[in-house]
Amino acid sequence: MKTNDPNNITNRVKLDRRAFIASGAATVAMTSVNTCWAQNGDQSAVATDPKFKLRFAPHPGSFQSTVGKDVIDQINYCHEKGFTAIEYNRITKETPEIQTRIGKTLAKHDMQMGVFVAYADFAKPTFANPKKDSTKDILNKMKEAVKIAKRCNAKFMTVVPGSIDQPLNQKNVYGGPRLAEGYQLANVIDMLRRCAEILEPHDLVMVLEPLNWHANHGGAFLKDSDQAFAICRAVNSPSCKILFDIYHQQITEGNLITNINLAWDEIAYFQAGDNPGRKEPGTGEINFKNVFNAIHQRSVKEGKDFIIGMEHGNSIKGKAGDQAVIAAYRAVDVK
Repeated sequence: MKTNDPNNITNRVKLDRRAFIASGAATVAMTSVNTCWAQNGDQSAVATDPKFKLRFAPHPGSFQSTVGKDVIDQINYCHEKGFTAIEYNRITKETPEIQTRIGKTLAKHDMQMGVFVAYADFAKPTFANPKKDSTKDILNKMKEAVKIAKRCNAKFMTVVPGSIDQPLNQKNVYGGPRLAEGYQLANVIDMLRRCAEILEPHDLVMVLEPLNWHANHGGAFLKDSDQAFAICRAVNSPSCKILFDIYHQQITEGNLITNINLAWDEIAYFQAGDNPGRKEPGTGEINFKNVFNAIHQRSVKEGKDFIIGMEHGNSIKGKAGDQAVIAAYRAVDVK
């Protein structure tokens, strides 16, 4: 009998053992490659999962339990998991160096930067009944937003145009405006035109986000999609468009697909979050698969490519919750 005969039982056991060891070594090697992002944020992550068809954009915090708080590590992880965009509302709080590094990391992975918040006030009528100091603050923040957008390769920035001008009673119930509603509306339009003048030379877009009064932002000036549509038409600038947040609009008005189609020409950006709870798709009442399919089908016909920001929390804590979010978006992605 040949001692190196692979059909020999003893030799077959030896070969199987060697194959097992070799496969284990390969697994360790692949694990080492796939986790290089966690050891050095400047290393390119290896995309092990297929890209999502839709341009879903996680935010810092979406996968924090898995990769930690470092934003560069999180971007690398998002790339590895097939995402092609991120959004970062609070990027204005980062240093210019980190903002630049975020932009370079996204460019390296061929990913897009979604929205950040350029200006938001939820309690004061800074647009509806502007004062000298608040107007100066708004315009300064828009100028600073231009610099930030250039550092991180962003095109879109969120603007929340303050509250309505109203007296509030002890239960925070609307008691009628101090300034007539028509004048408030005119003031909002005028202020947005001034903001747009800052952004237009740089081909940047502020997106106005209607917010719900019932669960989150009572008294916000902008709350309806048709209201946002009319304001964008009045501002009449390519730098003033709508951020259609599916979570907020489900609470405010429902009828999502119809209202998306009606406001379509002024929509530049979407955000998602299920209701109730504002967590990932599949945790509430919204049929995200149908909504996303409707957006995708019309986008393909018209040659549009929307970012869909994942502006919500995770329904499950820890690493299991991070993975549940990824699975939820795989389930509602288009085919």
